[in-house]
Formats: sequence, structure tokens, C-alpha cells
Amino acid sequence: MKRPTFNPYLLLTLASLFWAGNMVMSRGLRADLPPVALAFWRWVTAFALVLPLALPHLKSQWPLLRAAWQKVIFLGVFGVGCYNTFSYVAVQYTTATSATLLNSFIPVATIGLAFLFFGKRLTRLEAVGVGVSLLGVILLISRGSLDTLLGLSLNTGDLWMLAAVLAWGLYTVGLQWRPAGVHPMLQLAAFIVVGLAVMAPAYAWEAGSGRTMVLHAASLAGILYAGVIAAFLGFICFNAGVIAVGPARGSLFIHLMPVFASILSALLLGERPYWYHFAGIALVFAGIVLTTRRPAH
Repeated sequence: MKRPTFNPYLLLTLASLFWAGNMVMSRGLRADLPPVALAFWRWVTAFALVLPLALPHLKSQWPLLRAAWQKVIFLGVFGVGCYNTFSYVAVQYTTATSATLLNSFIPVATIGLAFLFFGKRLTRLEAVGVGVSLLGVILLISRGSLDTLLGLSLNTGDLWMLAAVLAWGLYTVGLQWRPAGVHPMLQLAAFIVVGLAVMAPAYAWEAGSGRTMVLHAASLAGILYAGVIAAFLGFICFNAGVIAVGPARGSLFIHLMPVFASILSALLLGERPYWYHFAGIALVFAGIVLTTRRPAH
């Protein structure tokens, strides 16, 4: 029997949808779920789901995994340990507008890192696509107002978000160095173990400083969403998509996050859509179509 094949662009789209929901959730529950605690228990939850799928491959593929320990540590530190922790810290101190705008520079950072490490260049059409898509994101986030865009300024939270952007760019590019011959679930389990080890001291410090989780139905549901949907399913979809289409194209789908956030806000929070929502969404999709219509060089 043939293994089922999935469209990598669909997987990348789903990952952005899951992560947009995670961003909305983390902003809404930031008073009850401290950033490092949320990141830590998100990955504990994901690890509980990954482990049964990874263990059958551990014995036979352990030599391959051990031989690539430096790559595993690199990907685990930046993909699991840093990105979400930094972004959760960021939304404690900065506005949703600033965090989303800075997060949308992940494709630009990834493209720069892909050129730096692998010498990969965009075609002219791909570069135009990235620019059009980024313009759509800026239109969405600024709500069509130049004054709103010019009024943004960097604060502590924004610096954390920039660190998160760099971490995710390094992880996305670093997927090209993933351990060869190791099952994706075993790889993800190894990344999570490294990430949890990185987060543990920060989590202990956060708890020791008096910031503890306030558990109730909504916060527990938020942790489960972050672990099951955003971490487990989101990383499976993103990793598979980037491996199939490359880091430059794969990272561009991050621009769908503010698109989905706008749609979720309209559906769940009753926010009325305006002209800039439709224009921004159209530009994001136009940019993605331009970038993905030709094979990457």
C-alpha cells in the first residue's frame, strides 16, 4: 500500500491557522497563564502525544539520532525552547498589533538566513510575491491607517518578539540539517526533550518569582489547545511542509496568521470586517500564489 501524500501547501496553511488560534488564546489568557509556564506545559502536552509514536523507532534509529546530536540540540533550542517562550513573553509587554507585525517578518528573516547558510536566492517573481504578501500583512495590522503604522515604537515586548522571529528563522532554515533517516515523530520528540530542558530553569525562576498559573476551565482548555493543536499538529504540518517546499516558501505561510486571526476575531468575537481586512487578505493570498507558482531555484 502507498503512503498517503498530502499537499505541503495545505499543511503549511493548517499550521498557520493553528498558530493564529494560539496567538489569540495566549493574548486572551495572559493574566492567568504566565508565558514560560504556558510554553512549558504546552510542550509537555505535545510530548505526551508524540512519545507513543516515537518509541517504536527509538531502538533502531538511536545511532542515527545520537550521531546528529548537535543538529538535534540546535533545532530543539530554537524551535521548541525559544520561539514560543519568547513570543509568549512578548505579548505580556507589547500590543497585539506590534507582536503580529514583527512576527510577520519571519519570512524575510528566513530568506536572509537561507541565503547566508545555503546561498539560496529568490527568483524575481518570488521576491515580488514576498513583498506583496508582506504589504497585505501591514495593511491588515495597520487597519489601513498610516498614522497607526507610524505610531508603532519598539518596547521591551517588541525586542522579545524580534528575538522570537530570529529563533524561528533559524529553526526553519535548520530543518534542512535535520537528522537523515530518523522518523519525523522521533525527531520531534528529541526536539521537545531539548526544548523542555532549556525551558525548565526559566520556568523554575518564573514560578519562584510568584507568577503561577490560575487554573480554571478556560486556562486548561488553552493549555490543551496550545499542546495538542498548536504544538503537536502545528509542528507536524509545518515541518512536513518546509521539508517539501524549502524554508523560503514554507516561511511565507506565516503571513496567513494575521489573515486567520482577523477571520477568527470576526467569527468568535463578533468583530466587524472592514475594507482593509478584505484588501489585506487578497494581497496575502496574491503574494503566496506568486511565490509558489514556480519551482524554487
